[in-house]
Amino acid sequence: MAGEIFFSFTRFIHHSIFEHMKNLLRILSYVRKYSSFALLNIVFNVLTVLFSLFSVVMIIPFLQLLFNKIPKVVTKPELHLSATWFIDYMKYVLSEEIMNSGQVVALIKFCAAIAILFFLKNLFRFLALYFLSPIRSGSVRDIRNELYAKILSLPLSYYSKERKGDLISRLTDDVKEVEISIISFIEVTVREPLNIIIFLGALLLLSPQLTAFVLINLLVTGLIIGRVGKSLKRQSMEAQSVSGRLLSIIDETLSGLRIIHAFNAENFMRKQFDKVNAEFFSLSREITTRRELSSPLTEFLAMVVVCTVLYFGGTLVLQKNLEAETFIAFMVLFAQLIPPAKNFSSASYNIRKGLASAQRIFEVLDAEVKIAEKENASAIKEFKNEIEYRSVGFSYHNYDNKKILQAINLKITKGKVVALVGQSGAGKTTMVDLLPRFYDVSEGEILIDGKNIRDYKLNDLRGLFGMVSQESILFNDSVLNNIAFGMEGATREEVMDAAKIANAHDFVMKMENGYDSTIGDRGGKLSGGERQRLTIARAVLKNPPILILDEATSSLDSNSEKSVQDALTKLMKGRTTIIVAHRLSTIQYADEIIVMQDGHISERGNHIGLMAKNGIYKKLVELQAF
Repeated sequence: MAGEIFFSFTRFIHHSIFEHMKNLLRILSYVRKYSSFALLNIVFNVLTVLFSLFSVVMIIPFLQLLFNKIPKVVTKPELHLSATWFIDYMKYVLSEEIMNSGQVVALIKFCAAIAILFFLKNLFRFLALYFLSPIRSGSVRDIRNELYAKILSLPLSYYSKERKGDLISRLTDDVKEVEISIISFIEVTVREPLNIIIFLGALLLLSPQLTAFVLINLLVTGLIIGRVGKSLKRQSMEAQSVSGRLLSIIDETLSGLRIIHAFNAENFMRKQFDKVNAEFFSLSREITTRRELSSPLTEFLAMVVVCTVLYFGGTLVLQKNLEAETFIAFMVLFAQLIPPAKNFSSASYNIRKGLASAQRIFEVLDAEVKIAEKENASAIKEFKNEIEYRSVGFSYHNYDNKKILQAINLKITKGKVVALVGQSGAGKTTMVDLLPRFYDVSEGEILIDGKNIRDYKLNDLRGLFGMVSQESILFNDSVLNNIAFGMEGATREEVMDAAKIANAHDFVMKMENGYDSTIGDRGGKLSGGERQRLTIARAVLKNPPILILDEATSSLDSNSEKSVQDALTKLMKGRTTIIVAHRLSTIQYADEIIVMQDGHISERGNHIGLMAKNGIYKKLVELQAF
C-alpha cells in the first residue's frame, strides 16, 4: 500500500546510501549502455499512469451528469491551475456531449472512450515492459560475460581456496537474483514513483487536509512492513552460500562416482547432501515466508488505512467541510495507490536479495589478478636462446607458508631435453608451472632470452609452450575440436596430420563418426592411452618451440605407455623439452637430469654421470620411484 511505499522508499534510500549504495550503483552501471531503452521505458510508463488517471477521473462526473445527480455545466470555466477547474472543465465537456447527442448516444460514446483509454493504457504498459526487456537481458548478459572472463583470468591459486560449486552458483543463481533485482529497481524507481507522485498530486489538489491525514497513516503502516524484511539480505547471502555447497557436492559426486561405489560410500554422500539440502530448505523457507508475508500484510494494512480514511473523510463530509463527490473521487484515486504499494513491497524484498547476490558476484570480480600483464609488455613470438631460473624461490602462501622452491638456479638451452625428477612434493611440477606464469615467483626471476618473463605479453609467453600433463584435460566435444582447441583457423587436414604424429589417427578413424565423434565428459568414452594421445595431438598442432611433459605417461599401462611414448618422441624432435617424470624410460636419454629434493636442486647431470655418483638419483632408479 501507499504507506508502505512511502516508508519502504525512504528506508531503501537510507540503506542504499549508507550501506549498499556502492553495490547498487555498480549494478546500475551495467544499465547505462541501455539508457535509450530506459528513456523509452520512462516515457511509456508516464503515458500509462496518465491514461490510468484520466480513465478513473472521467467516470464519476459523467455518471453524475448522466443520471442528473448534479446540474449540467453550460458555461465554460475560466482557466486556472487547480483540481476544481479540471473537474469543472470535464463536467462542461461531458455536459455538452450529453445535451448535443442525447443520453443514450453520449453513454455509448463514453463507454467507447473509456475502452479506448484502457486499451491505450495497457498498450503503453506493454511497450514499457517491452523496452525494459533488453535492459534486463543485456545487463545480465554483460554481468555474466564479465564474471566468466574474470574466472578465466584468475590465477590457479585462487581456485585452490574456493569451492567449484560455489563459483558455479555465483555464475548462475546469483546472476539470476541480480537480474530480478535490476528489473525490480527499474520498475520501482520509474513506474511506481510516477504512480505515487501523480495520484498523490491529484489527491492533494482534491483535499490537502485529507491527503495529510493519509500520509500520516501511511508512515505508521510502512514502519510495520519495513521491519519484516530487515534480515532478508543476510539470510539471502547464507542461502546462496549453501546453494554453492550443494552444487559442490553434486559436482564431486558426479566426478567421483567410481570411488563412491568402490568404497560403498553412497550412504555417507547421501547424508552429506541431505544435511546441506535441509539447511538450504530451512533458509529458503524463511526467505520465502518473509517475502510472501509482505503482500497479505500490505493488503490488510491498506484496508485499515482505507477504513480510517473513510471515517475521517466521512466526518469531513458530514460537517460540510468536504463535498461528497470530491470525497468519492478522492477514495477512487486513493484505491489506485494500493497496487503500486504491493509492487513496491515485493520489489524492495527482491532488491535486498539482489544486493546480497551482487555482493557475492563482486567478491569474484574484485578478486586480485596476481598474474597481471604490464602496461607496456613486450611481444615475443619465438624462442631463440635459453631459459634461466635465477635464484628462484616460491611459496603458495597457504596454511603453513612452506617454501616449495628455494634458490633455484638453472639454465635450459634451446633444443635441449631437461628432466626434473625427485620424490613427490619436491617441487618439480611447481617449477614448470612458473614458466607459463600459472604462478609468479616469490623470489628471484625467470628469464627467457635474457628478459624477465613478467615483461612479456602473457598470451605471447604462453604461446611459446605446449603442455602434456598426467591428467588428460579434454572436453565434451568432438575429437576434431579437442585437438584444435584454442587454435582458430586450424584445418581438418592439419588436425589429421597432428593425430597421425601422435599415433591417434587409427583409433579415431575406428570411432563411429571419426573426427566428428563426441568423446564424452572429460573424454570418458576413451581409454587412458587414447585420451593422452589426443592431448599430444593437440600439442603437435600448436607446434610450440618449448614443450612441457608433466608425468605424461605415469598413469598408463605398459602397452599404452609404448604408444604414447612413441608419440612423445616424435613430438619432442627438434624442440626444447622439459620433462617431469617418475619413470626411467622417459628421461634416461635427457641431455640433463635435475634431481629435486625439498624444493632445491640436489644433483644434476646425465643418466650415466648421476648413476656413477651413487647418490639420490641412483637410489631413485633402484627403487623405481620415478
